[in-house]
Amino acid sequence: MASGQQARAQAAAITPGRRASETEAEAGAVAASPAERVRALFGGHRLSPAQRRIAQFLTDHLTEAAFLSITELAERVGVSQPSVTRFASSLGFSGYPALREALQPIALSAVAGAPGEGQERHRNELQSAIDAEIENLTSLRRALADPDRIVGIGRELARSVPLTVVGLRISVSLAEYFAYAARRIHPDVRVVTRGGSVAYDGLLQAREAGGTWALAFAMPRHAKETLAVVRAARGVGLRVALITDLVLGPLADEADEVFTAGTGSRLVFDSYAAPGVLSAGILQAMADADPERTQTRLEKYEHAAEQHDFFLDD
Repeated sequence: MASGQQARAQAAAITPGRRASETEAEAGAVAASPAERVRALFGGHRLSPAQRRIAQFLTDHLTEAAFLSITELAERVGVSQPSVTRFASSLGFSGYPALREALQPIALSAVAGAPGEGQERHRNELQSAIDAEIENLTSLRRALADPDRIVGIGRELARSVPLTVVGLRISVSLAEYFAYAARRIHPDVRVVTRGGSVAYDGLLQAREAGGTWALAFAMPRHAKETLAVVRAARGVGLRVALITDLVLGPLADEADEVFTAGTGSRLVFDSYAAPGVLSAGILQAMADADPERTQTRLEKYEHAAEQHDFFLDD
């Protein structure tokens, strides 16, 4: 008889190529938030450091920035006017006026959708933090309407033996969660939680042992040593899949595959509901990629757990 975890693995198998239906989208999906719509304009484009600063400013100050002249925007960001023009052109616009014209309706929708003061008074800080995480999960749900990328990366990570999981500083907890679960269904999972030469040794050994991929977590604040480890991974010949909250920036530029999930930032320390769900989705895709291996390994683990009495009888 299959264990509870085995049954869950089978029942939750992802169907490749299946998109959320239009009926479901009309009935339950929430329209993209203004910030998401702005980030969508920038996604998929290689931007210079100056251009990334412009993009970040437009995202962070949308309701103001969408109505600035090119001179005002350049001054606020600290770049030249030609830099703003090149930025607009790199996104496919004829110039900055065309980009501003695209941004203004988004900015107006942000203003129109802002909650009223009365509503804000009825929410305490913890509720506001939870509301922000619900928005992060809603955004992730929308992004996963087409699961093909998750299915694809799950297949690649499952094939990489060994598989290296990277997480430094605040991202250690996510990396260790992923690695702990992945070891149930994958024969060789290695974790890198320290930078410098220790990280390089681990990455090099994994590549020499036949590994092809590393999965890295990068949550804010984004450490320079994480960027160094990602570059080192690619330097030894590993491909890198990155789970982060960033759409743009040097970390995203260095990775072969980037999966974004927002983090909760309303409290003194961030929360990671969406990255956690995204991680579980990738684990599911790994399990689906080799169902026979998954079944065999879960059966062996259940046998060991029973033999050594690992768990309480809840």
